[in-house]
Amino acid sequence: MADHTVRIDGNTLRLPGGVRVRFMRTLRLPETGTHELPPGLGEFPVRRVEDHADTVPAEWRARGGVMLPVYLREAMWLSFAGSTEPAALQVGVGKVCAVSGRPWSSLLAQDPQNYVVLPRQPWLDGINSGKGTVRQFVAVPLGLGATVEGQVTGEEVWGGLQLQSFRLNDAEFAKWREWERRRSVKSVSAYGAAPPAPGAAMAAAPASAARARSAPAMGLGVGGSMRQEVYVDERSRGAWAREPAGRVFVHLVTPPEWRRITGEAPPPSPVDRAAYTRAGLPWFEYYDDAAQDVAPTDTLGAVRPVGEWLGDDHEPWQEPAPHQVKQLGDAPGKPVEDGDW
Repeated sequence: MADHTVRIDGNTLRLPGGVRVRFMRTLRLPETGTHELPPGLGEFPVRRVEDHADTVPAEWRARGGVMLPVYLREAMWLSFAGSTEPAALQVGVGKVCAVSGRPWSSLLAQDPQNYVVLPRQPWLDGINSGKGTVRQFVAVPLGLGATVEGQVTGEEVWGGLQLQSFRLNDAEFAKWREWERRRSVKSVSAYGAAPPAPGAAMAAAPASAARARSAPAMGLGVGGSMRQEVYVDERSRGAWAREPAGRVFVHLVTPPEWRRITGEAPPPSPVDRAAYTRAGLPWFEYYDDAAQDVAPTDTLGAVRPVGEWLGDDHEPWQEPAPHQVKQLGDAPGKPVEDGDW
């Protein structure tokens, strides 16, 4: 019988089907212009909701899942490094699909595509908002209308992030395993790596360079635009299982609430991005010439940045020098409890 359990391994979420997700802190981009990929500045800590059942809000207990602390207007990206098998991963922001802009669904779709393909997709920094670009995930409170959820649906009910994974069906998985076996034999005999199979994995780059009461609800809006593709699935929809293998609700917690709920100190506030650039530290560019970009949708393309709700972004900006832009690529824990969402 297939295991549908989601687990935390350190700060990594492990979903069925070999999916690994880490939530990475990063520099927030200016809301004008299009930029290179910002760096990872360490992982957000992740904790199970059920481990703090006495201090989380009742609605969080009902939804289950995990939580992480995030500052107002802090940016994040999702790393899929370490994902080991072909998988389709749906990513929701307030139960709006970050790829298609459609409402959250328990079914995969390809027109428009409502998932990313792992492990070919090494990371996701934001919503699929333009041709070859995404707009950065940025944390904002619910109630202002600034979240993707608020702008797309007209309501702010869910907040947070939602993840749901699908495996290949049994026949397709057997074909992939046999291809992997043959590739491994060929690699050993040739003392080198075999070329990637169509639609198969591409190695991901390293990810770095109190009592219960209502908690301030947080969701994800969007910030600046960056160059990043969301890759088209080269397999047919029929290659994937019909039912999801696992899912998890990710709650976003303000730093004061994180301390109250968990008793732990939250991470320090985000680094000044101009100071980072002045120090000569790297930004990144990723390109896969064998992959095709998912077309943007009008729904997500119309989502406006959080500065229009929270005021102008006064954090200083310094453009990275050309030599700072780096070209990238051409142990089980306790199960996470799911709930009603």
